[in-house]
Amino acid sequence: MLRTITYGVAVAATATVTATGLAVTAGGATANPVGGAAPTLATTVAYVRSGDVYTSAGPTERRITFDGQHRRPRWSPDRKRIAVLRGVQLFVMNADGSAKRLATSMPAAGAAWSPDGRQLAFASRGCIGGPGVYRVGVTAGGQAATPTPLFPAECRTRPIPPAPPAAPPAGPLHERLRVDDAVAWSPDGARIAFRGGDCEGIFDDCLSLGDLATGAERPLAAFGGGGQADGFAVVPAFRPDGRALSWTGFVDGEHPIGVQTHDLTSGATRWHGAPGDREGVYVADHRMLVSGTHRGGTWVLILNTRTGTRTPLRPGSQPS
Repeated sequence: MLRTITYGVAVAATATVTATGLAVTAGGATANPVGGAAPTLATTVAYVRSGDVYTSAGPTERRITFDGQHRRPRWSPDRKRIAVLRGVQLFVMNADGSAKRLATSMPAAGAAWSPDGRQLAFASRGCIGGPGVYRVGVTAGGQAATPTPLFPAECRTRPIPPAPPAAPPAGPLHERLRVDDAVAWSPDGARIAFRGGDCEGIFDDCLSLGDLATGAERPLAAFGGGGQADGFAVVPAFRPDGRALSWTGFVDGEHPIGVQTHDLTSGATRWHGAPGDREGVYVADHRMLVSGTHRGGTWVLILNTRTGTRTPLRPGSQPS
C-alpha cells in the first residue's frame, strides 16, 4: 500500500482569528463579507474569482486581471511577481498585474517557482505521451524562453514533442480536478511533485515525487489498478520546511474531495478540513489556505490542520 490514511475532524468555521503562531490577526476597520473585522495574514494572498486574479492584504483586496480567463496564480519567492495561466498559456506578471509576459510557448498547467525565483516548473505533454514536467528560465524581457524536459527522465535526451493546445478541462468539479497538472517545487530546490510519472504504467492515476539531480521518481499516492481504489491526488504543495506535502485528494467510495497532508518521512497521509476543501497551500507548518464551501459559495479559507478550524477569508478559489 502506498497510503497510510487517518481521518481528521472538521470543525465549524469561525468569524474571527486569534494571533497564534502565524501572526494571524483581526485587522482593519473595513467590514468583512463574513461579518466583523476582516481576518488578515502576515502575507499577501492571491486567488481567483470569476476567472480573474485578486490579491488581498488584510481588509483590502485588489483585482489585477480583468478578462475572466485566468487561473492558478503562484507568487514568486520574493513576492514581486506572479505566475499565472491564461487558458493554457503561462505568463509572468508583476504583483500589481502589470508587465505581463509569456513565459513559454508550450501549453502549460499550473506552475511552480524555483526557490531562487529564476525558473518555473510546469506540466505539459511528455515525450512518451503522458504528463511531462518542464523547466523554463524566467527572463526579464518579453521573449518566451525555451523549456527543458525534467520528467520523465528519459525525456531529457529526446526532442520536445509538439503539444497541441488543449482547453482547460470542463465538467463537474471532480472531473476538472482529476486532470489538473499543477506542480510543486520543494523549498530546497531538489524535488518536484507532479501528477503522473512512471507509476502510470501500473496505476490509472498517481502522484509522484521526482528528484531533479537523478531523475528518479517515487509514487506518493496511486489509484486504480494494482488493487487500489479509484481516485486522484492533484495540486501538490510543499510545507515550508519541506518535510511534508499537501494535495487535493479523492478516493471513490471512501472519501469525497478533500485536503490531504503527507509526511515525507513516515509516509502517513491524513485528511484535513471539511469535505470539498481543496487546493491547499501552506502559510505555516500547521496552517493552510484552502478553497472550500462557505455560505453556499466558494471561498478561500484559513485551515488549521491541528484543530480543524476553518476561517473564511475571501470569496474565491485557487489560493497562493
